[in-house]
Amino acid sequence: MESLDLIIIGGGPIGIACGLEAKKKGLTYLIIEKGPIVNSLFNYPSNMQFFSSSEKLEIDEIPFISIEAKPKRDEALEYYRRIVSTNKLNIHLFEKVESINKTNAIFSVVSDKATYSASNVVVATGFYDLPKTLNIPGEDLSKVSHYYDNPHFYASQKLAVIGASNSAIDAALECYRKGAEVSLIIRGPEVGHRVKYWVRPDIINRIEEGSIKAYYNSQVKEISKNKISIDSPEGTIEIENDFVLALTGYRPNFEFLQQIGVELSNDDKRLPSYNPDSMESNVSGLYLAGVICGGMETHKWFIENSRIHAKIILKHIQSKNS
Repeated sequence: MESLDLIIIGGGPIGIACGLEAKKKGLTYLIIEKGPIVNSLFNYPSNMQFFSSSEKLEIDEIPFISIEAKPKRDEALEYYRRIVSTNKLNIHLFEKVESINKTNAIFSVVSDKATYSASNVVVATGFYDLPKTLNIPGEDLSKVSHYYDNPHFYASQKLAVIGASNSAIDAALECYRKGAEVSLIIRGPEVGHRVKYWVRPDIINRIEEGSIKAYYNSQVKEISKNKISIDSPEGTIEIENDFVLALTGYRPNFEFLQQIGVELSNDDKRLPSYNPDSMESNVSGLYLAGVICGGMETHKWFIENSRIHAKIILKHIQSKNS
């Protein structure tokens, strides 16, 4: 089995950027992605619009032209898909990495389809695959989802949206406008300040006029077939309910990181250990890239500020080979 210079785990924008940089430097590499190209973006809501402008989502200085200043999900899918195909990147799709082990200076990467060998590994797996669960009775009911796609599904239904971030607010507004009866359950005292600046006034106005019912300083404590129970400042409230969107955020796969030897901080942030000058983790030859570097601080790293990780990593790998 030929040993590669680099294996990249994750075929999102940052994994693709690492592949482009490896190819430019003449290194042998492979990107392994468990789903389609940019799997996380593919699983974003179908009508999602990015907070950032298109140029901030560009990788390797390849122009991203969008109809509006802030591109939509489908435009991003087209952009990153064309980069992969035009540059003929070596990428395996719908292949899941199950384990990574290191013997001497060589990594053995085992997927559900094959085993590979490489001198270096980049983990760029993001955090969108594992939702932060509520850990309450009824969360496992089929009416509950931690992901949202299209508002049409919830038309004429009583929908509870849990959360106060962009994903929750977008879902609440879209579903209300398609005819859902929306209740918004927010743990804090107000709509989150990270909500897109052109969206936040919209949701506040809909709440104030009564079109969307908001429960502040509240938490859902139980979900049943036809209703939900809410702990609120006024006491326990029960409301009729058909569906629940628990859009309370996501987290990296810490278990996978620990299995491959990456050290995590002992506090709630669960920050992985890496050198910011090289992006190399505490495991020599194992690099971290993209949003996974932020641990539970999932609002710290984005495509915009982590695309530079590719150049940092490949520069360090090249320096070791020279």
